[in-house]
Amino acid sequence: MESCFCSLSSSLSLKPQLLTSFITTINVSWRIKKIKPHVLQVSAHSYQKFIHFAVSETKRHTSLVPSPLQEKYSSMTAVDCRTELKMQSFQSPKIRLLRTLNIENEAMQVLDFTVLPRPEFDVPIFCANFFTAASMNIIVLDLNPLHNVIDRSDYKEKYYKSLLTVGLKYVELFPWGGKLTSESLQFFSPIVLWTKFTSSQSKHDDLYSAFADYYKVWLQLIEQAVEETDISQIICNREAQHKYLTWRAEKDPGHGVLKKLIGESLAKDLVRNFLFNGLDELGSKGFLDYFPQYRCKDGNINEKRSVIGKSFEMRPWDTNGEFIGNNINI
Repeated sequence: MESCFCSLSSSLSLKPQLLTSFITTINVSWRIKKIKPHVLQVSAHSYQKFIHFAVSETKRHTSLVPSPLQEKYSSMTAVDCRTELKMQSFQSPKIRLLRTLNIENEAMQVLDFTVLPRPEFDVPIFCANFFTAASMNIIVLDLNPLHNVIDRSDYKEKYYKSLLTVGLKYVELFPWGGKLTSESLQFFSPIVLWTKFTSSQSKHDDLYSAFADYYKVWLQLIEQAVEETDISQIICNREAQHKYLTWRAEKDPGHGVLKKLIGESLAKDLVRNFLFNGLDELGSKGFLDYFPQYRCKDGNINEKRSVIGKSFEMRPWDTNGEFIGNNINI
């Protein structure tokens, strides 16, 4: 540290008394930043507890082993040389990939946790995307349907009818977070928690309870799931999961944060080969094959979050899990 200030003094030709004043100002400024309330507030709400619970709980239900991805994706240091990105990945007889990304620094906390079933099972995809900044939290927690529950009432009845009680408990605690695009809606379920809230210990305690309850019911679903033997249905499940991954890899709003932290090249690799692994293994279709409405005149992908022009400012499902979005005035 001392040699750094000596170099700075030489390069700026500072007089000794000016350098002393300069160093004092730096130290005071650093101490003020260090004790800012919002810094302590962010770091106080680590998501490590969530990860530990999920991994431990999964191991109680199944034989969980490290994924081959773990060799390459375990941790990365951001370009600021301070922020560390921590990753874990596992698999089991019914789980194709359980993976988690956790980012923590003085400015934010991020948890990106997803569990993808093997194509032989049409169980929903567990999804938890949590972002905590100085005072604001942006939260998505859901059992993402493998097949669109708006169009497939049979799939909704099979998996979500029995889960509505759990969902309603937390829908009251976590109000709808504002506009959600209709394109994104096809990947969410009637029990989705999409919310924003100001940080408080009680809110984070509620969020942990929601995460734990949602994950417990997901583990029950995967544990009770019967392996599909119909090849055509397995192919259908595989394509549905591939479509989900294709959408997330292209439109996930967290990509901008990753680019700032580790650069565009590493962010693209992390997104494609770790966070949404399966894009190359589960299918060959591209984004525009699934979502042709996003094709620009020059053949490129429209970068807008929504091109249909419809979004939902209020929860588009009623307490019975029925979709009422078509009746909501936009």
